[in-house]
Amino acid sequence: MNSILNNRPELAREVNKVAETAGYLWEKGWAERNGGNITINITEWVDDEIRQMPAISEVYPIGATLPYLKGCYFFCKGNNRRMRDLARWPMENGSVIRILDDCASYVIIADNPVKPTSELPSHLSVHNDLLSKGSPYRASLHTHPIELVAMSHNPKYLEKDVATRLLWSMIPETKAFCPRGLGIVPYILPGSVELANATIAELADYDVVMWEKHGVFAVDVDVMLAFDQVDVLNKSAQIYIASKNMGFEPEGMSDEQMKEMSVVFKLPK
Repeated sequence: MNSILNNRPELAREVNKVAETAGYLWEKGWAERNGGNITINITEWVDDEIRQMPAISEVYPIGATLPYLKGCYFFCKGNNRRMRDLARWPMENGSVIRILDDCASYVIIADNPVKPTSELPSHLSVHNDLLSKGSPYRASLHTHPIELVAMSHNPKYLEKDVATRLLWSMIPETKAFCPRGLGIVPYILPGSVELANATIAELADYDVVMWEKHGVFAVDVDVMLAFDQVDVLNKSAQIYIASKNMGFEPEGMSDEQMKEMSVVFKLPK
């Protein structure tokens, strides 16, 4: 079977990053059954031949009008598809979609008519916001990191920047690789417009957002970098929980130590 990836090494590389990341999510236990979603903006790797490809699906409504996505192309994990399968067969468990000129609907153009994730409106709303601000970020990732989700069941960690301060203090690399910290969105129905809007608001100040009792949403230049931010945050959560399980409250890095590191590595204060 011909694939849209054939003879397009840059596009294939980005889709392969999605597949590799999907494998990591499954191996870590962050992607039970069909849990989690990945959407990447691939427009910059789309050539004239792709633009001429006919639709292989009916026209689907997005559920919102997103003017900055006119004519954009995305690779999306398929609805009800497993991350472990996306890792092995990305083009059978995901699809390429084209946003139509009305900015409110899309069609699938390759490789198979696999309808995208049910949370596509949320993902696309975030991408629309990123483009409206001239952001270089092209990848969005939603997953269920065990320790971070566990912490979100305690109200004290849902207060502004409490979790960020704690996680930064567990190991120096956390602030170095996630310098904007962890935003918090109180529980909202998954897949809803309200959740998308709340996430967009938090992404103004953070690159990773915690959805209370649900999971995290991360954005970055590519999906690997988005994964890395979640990975370092969850490592800090693991260190904190391991310390508590050993029977003590971890001391953490002091404010002075974190300030020193921020200055040396030119990180946000």
